[in-house]
Amino acid sequence: MNANGSSPPAAAAPLRLQNYINGAFVDPAGVADGKATAAPFIVAVNPSTGEPHVQVPNSDSRDIDAAVSAATAAFPSWSRTPRAARSAYLARIAAAIEARLDEFAAAESADQGKPVSLARSVDIPRAVHNFKFFASAVLHESSKANEIDGAPVHALNYVRREPVGVAALISPWNLPLYLLTWKIAPCIATGNTCVCKPSEFTSHTAYLLCTVLTEVGLPPGVVNMVFGDGPRAGAPLVAHPGVPLISFTGGTVTGARIAAMAAPMFKKLSLELGGKNAALVFADANLDRAVATCVNSAFRNQGEICLCTSRIFVHRSIYAEFVDRLVAKVKLLRVGDPRDPETNLGALVSQEHMDKVLGYIQLARDEGGEIRTGGGRVTVPGLEGGYYVAPTIVTGLSPTARCMQEEIFGPVVGITPFDDEDQAVAWANGTKYGLAACVWTENVRTAHRVAARIHAGTVWVNCWMVRSLNMPFGGVKASGTGREGWPASLEFFTEEKTVCVYLDEHRA
Repeated sequence: MNANGSSPPAAAAPLRLQNYINGAFVDPAGVADGKATAAPFIVAVNPSTGEPHVQVPNSDSRDIDAAVSAATAAFPSWSRTPRAARSAYLARIAAAIEARLDEFAAAESADQGKPVSLARSVDIPRAVHNFKFFASAVLHESSKANEIDGAPVHALNYVRREPVGVAALISPWNLPLYLLTWKIAPCIATGNTCVCKPSEFTSHTAYLLCTVLTEVGLPPGVVNMVFGDGPRAGAPLVAHPGVPLISFTGGTVTGARIAAMAAPMFKKLSLELGGKNAALVFADANLDRAVATCVNSAFRNQGEICLCTSRIFVHRSIYAEFVDRLVAKVKLLRVGDPRDPETNLGALVSQEHMDKVLGYIQLARDEGGEIRTGGGRVTVPGLEGGYYVAPTIVTGLSPTARCMQEEIFGPVVGITPFDDEDQAVAWANGTKYGLAACVWTENVRTAHRVAARIHAGTVWVNCWMVRSLNMPFGGVKASGTGREGWPASLEFFTEEKTVCVYLDEHRA
């Protein structure tokens, strides 16, 4: 029995997934033709137990070729489908996911390790919202026009936005369905077709999404799903000559490889990469709100969100009080069975990632940091094989320490005092990343001034993770290139064409 009295997840034969190509579920090519060049399936583990959970197709270039061919064949018809009809498909997809909320939430948790309550309240509803939002947005697209009424002719210019073709959509393991649907929805809403490659660690909800696509009757080939790892499936998808645009969310190192592969082929790129996000807490900040929000921004989803706060710079006059209050609140967080509604932090996504995070915690000690709470692995009764790490607060580190510079992507945050605004801004900007930041102050002039000085794609003032899909999202520096949202996604997934229509000779 677990600490909450529930039984551990029952051991069962891992579910075997299939690729989704041209509207059909198919085994990877190595199984279908008996010419496997490697093990045909990858065993994905349930992070909460450490036990095999799902068998994921270990696809290769043959599967990618088949998926791109299907998407290419579907593109002419889909791109000519009226926007209202495309919008209706997206609305039906949203409704079908919403009707299976509990099923999707349980699968997301078992795949990724996050609490079921978080998947049910955030991840899956956001996936639903992605389809609803872009279903509506595409209906309200407008174009630019310009009249030329000077010598020597009278003409009218207008702009057409046309879909690009087959898109490669590559999504990460931390917010699997949330981020995958953020790519699929605007892609197909604007008339493109796609080949998706989810993370091999978290493929289950992408597979369930394919059952939804079949259920709502989405035309075959519009969305194709090829499962597998980066070298065997991701790389041939990126390099495929039939794929003119790529949307990738993931690590900065992988993003750099994708950019190097895509540049000689002049592919359109949207790269949402890593972050080392700072919170700046000024002396006049509302401490109750700042402390409560920093607990959430540092440790939500086990710290496995690109937007999580991993560095907190606090004015020296309130530093001791802030640290004491933050430590006290973090000590109340519950690490445990993701199925337990009282759990705040679930398991990290894999053994490898847990080892990486624990390695950084040891590095923090070696760099002179003081562990104020947490600092190690957590054993959950009944789930001893799970990858649980205590939420960890470190003080005493230099802003240039590796743990304050490198992306840990786990439940670890460093806190450092600052003396003035210039110092705080310099430290916030003093990494290779530039994804997001938070500013805590009650002075409106300070808020605007500091927000303008921070080199990041998003700056929140007195809040965190307040999002609108009507606003552009993305990073600067090593945090990526391009923007998502509306109209940024419209601009990425379409090309502008200027049409000039002669009217008559200019008459004075």
